[in-house]
Amino acid sequence: MKALCLIVALFSVSLTAAEPVLHPELEIFRPYIDSHWEGDLTEPGKEKKMVDRSIWSRVLNGQAIKTVHSVNNGEYGGETMIFWDQKQQKIAYYYFTTAGFYTHGTMSYNATTKSIEAVEQVQNNAQGITQVRSHSVLNESGTLEVSSDYLQNGQWVKGHSATYKRVPQTQVTFR
Repeated sequence: MKALCLIVALFSVSLTAAEPVLHPELEIFRPYIDSHWEGDLTEPGKEKKMVDRSIWSRVLNGQAIKTVHSVNNGEYGGETMIFWDQKQQKIAYYYFTTAGFYTHGTMSYNATTKSIEAVEQVQNNAQGITQVRSHSVLNESGTLEVSSDYLQNGQWVKGHSATYKRVPQTQVTFR
């Protein structure tokens, strides 16, 4: 009987210690899951600080990843759902914003550079942005470097860039 109790106890501990299931094609995002990030989006020469805070979570039994972010405590923000698109055989996502526009796109991972390239189509953007290309790298130091370009009124222009760092816990708020 003692042996059975010991086996059950060990089995219970091993179950709680196991990492949560995640779709195999989303494993590249495991380092981001259950983490909080903060980045400075302040444009050079601008006085107003633009602080972006985000939280990454495993959702839908590991079939998707959800990110929620807000800039300056809700001046702007959005939610993203990242998932494996079986038909396209690509990582896909939808991003919904507090500004009333949304995007949808795909991502590819470069194992050599440990970077993620994303291309998204923008719907209903008031500034004439119809497409975004972004590049993200999770560095050895643990920071996340993000940069983007926008197709705005038919011309590619430099978008935002930021270095995000992990923070112990952050609040993502919307107004």
